[in-house]
Amino acid sequence: MRTLRNYLAVTVILPFTCALAQDAVRPWTNRALAPAERAKLLVQAMTLDEKIEQIALNTGPNPLLPGCGERRDTRHMEAIPRLGVPVYRMTNGPIGVAGGDCNPNPPTTALPTALLVAATWEPSASYKWGEIAGIETRNIAHQVFLAPGANLARVPQSGRNYEYFGEDPYLTGVMTVQQVKAVQSQGTEASVKHYVANEQETDRITMNTVVDARTLRELYMLPFEMSVRDANPASVLCSYPKVSGLFACESPELLTEVLRRQWGFQGYVISDRKAVHSTAAAIKAGLDVELDTKAVWFTQEKVKAAIAAHEILEADLDAMIRRRFTSMYALGQMDNPAERFTPVDFDAHAAIAQVIAEQGTVLLKNENGMLPLQAAQIKTVALIGSATFAGAAKVPATGPRGDISPSSPLLVSPLQGLTAALKKLGSAAVVTYETGTDIPRAAALAAKSDVAIVMAGDISLEGVDRANLSLPKQDGVDQDALIAAVAAANPRTVLVLKDGGPVLMPWLGKVPAVLEAWYPGQADGTAVANVLFGIVNPSGKLPMTFPTAEHEGVVATAEQFPGVAISGVRTVTYKERLEMGYRWYDAHNFKPAFPFGYGLSYTTFAIAGLQVTKRTDGKKPVEVQFTVQNTGKVAGAEVPQVYLSLPPAVGEPPKRLVAFQKVQLGPGEKKRIKLTIDPSASNHPLGYWDTTADKWTIAPGVYGVGVGTSSANVSLRAGITVSR
Repeated sequence: MRTLRNYLAVTVILPFTCALAQDAVRPWTNRALAPAERAKLLVQAMTLDEKIEQIALNTGPNPLLPGCGERRDTRHMEAIPRLGVPVYRMTNGPIGVAGGDCNPNPPTTALPTALLVAATWEPSASYKWGEIAGIETRNIAHQVFLAPGANLARVPQSGRNYEYFGEDPYLTGVMTVQQVKAVQSQGTEASVKHYVANEQETDRITMNTVVDARTLRELYMLPFEMSVRDANPASVLCSYPKVSGLFACESPELLTEVLRRQWGFQGYVISDRKAVHSTAAAIKAGLDVELDTKAVWFTQEKVKAAIAAHEILEADLDAMIRRRFTSMYALGQMDNPAERFTPVDFDAHAAIAQVIAEQGTVLLKNENGMLPLQAAQIKTVALIGSATFAGAAKVPATGPRGDISPSSPLLVSPLQGLTAALKKLGSAAVVTYETGTDIPRAAALAAKSDVAIVMAGDISLEGVDRANLSLPKQDGVDQDALIAAVAAANPRTVLVLKDGGPVLMPWLGKVPAVLEAWYPGQADGTAVANVLFGIVNPSGKLPMTFPTAEHEGVVATAEQFPGVAISGVRTVTYKERLEMGYRWYDAHNFKPAFPFGYGLSYTTFAIAGLQVTKRTDGKKPVEVQFTVQNTGKVAGAEVPQVYLSLPPAVGEPPKRLVAFQKVQLGPGEKKRIKLTIDPSASNHPLGYWDTTADKWTIAPGVYGVGVGTSSANVSLRAGITVSR
């Protein structure tokens, strides 16, 4: 007779015995082993054909994922059932979870853009954004989120600036690090892109970027270095252009020497679509995966031919696959693969998306305290603007046709948002919407309304740079003419901009209040209305400089942008070197329309009492302390920014951002803030790239420390001496 004790022994021992047997036959399934060891054992069990299948995407359907219709540009690698390798699916970024392996794209949260996230100057906002992206990527049974974008907004006309975190490498690096950590905290792989020097869309696939080593290291590589050293991304996506004559995805210096040997990158490298131009050269350079609609260079025929010609070894393939499998094991994707759609918590994610959109809204102008609007004093509101910007929530899109966007069931239009805000404040005011296609009619509506709210913007897209910085005609609306006419008809006119970067403002002197809302995503209506009516106090700061004219700084010459033909190839020369963004305006003492780091509030702040560590040996951290006080009557947030000036002999622009902190304060409240500048940090705050020594160097001498509320408003100054 079997006793209860015997029964329990059988039920416990048998599964354990089966697990041991499975581990013996398939040792890579042993979870007690390190991810790298499991990956090594798995690769050893693969055939050559299977290995080649795992270094390029497949174009077939997704039979293993019910409900996932086939895309024309699929983004997956096939499973290897006999070895327990799951299907490997990728979804695009960085506008949110969209453009993945399914058609149509499953519903996901329409998040604010990266440029708006950067405008929050709040690292936790980037982390929360990344958590949503990581969760929803798994919700739709994908493993890889092809983001964040760590390129810089070098050129204000760039069509993809809205996908990046602005012009400053440190701010970009901070936001990138937080987003990578958050995405991967959910068992989803982050892929930092586009490495490197991919700052324009014009002829991006074939262009040659000429940039000196110091500029490349101190500006354009820095966010990638920060992300690798501080966040350990699963992958890095190499960019389209040639970098000083060699395609980025075929550059041993970029992919192996710098990325892996110098920075210690442990993940794998994936190409951008159509960014691969060879088989053996790309593999030897350090590329691991060819991402394309259909494999062109990493095919069975070409890879086997390269092995037969002794151009590559099968061991090269082993290393390529081990790197990716190691990441998959480390994130639990092999042991717990995402194999079906799971519900998205749209309500919870919508609440987070709304807060981020509100935090990143920047108040550019507020003449005579016109904002916030006083709901109790308003009976009629004219909402004016094209259907794209005033008729619906402005959700970002990507691609030349704008055909890949997050699809959310919780879109809030401007009309809905304004109506809800007024109701929340106890007002029965009527909001009337007018498209602006008939400018006289729009002006007449504005004239008879208590307040006129104009919403305007641009359409930035991947694959094409903006023709100019002027507001385009949109949906039959001449936006510049509309703004001027409405402002002339009603002195209580507010302009809300929704754009992917700076725009020219010929009407600025006539409009008393201007709000920069970027592309707010699904919470557009609610977030913008809450700021307009003071339910939320704006605290956003510009992550890039707004120029006064079309051609300033890095776009002053055709050689800089969009490039000139040299031997039949569009060549873009970063001849401004380190003088990009606010650095150029500082170096040339030129006043922009709105400076980097700028943003107003409905309250006022004072920063005082600067104290800094007077001396350092270049290794010990430097402490910067000061007091921030809310000197107004409502709660709000300020972002003190710390800028560092290197000794003149080093030859740097006047200053660089090295620290910042968003500070929430009640009326009259003050806080003592302490920020640390660590010379050993991944952003090399005290360092410059010494091209002779080929390394980061900290020069002895006097360094200036400035604290202010924008790059153009540094009110506190001190100095530190670095000695050896």
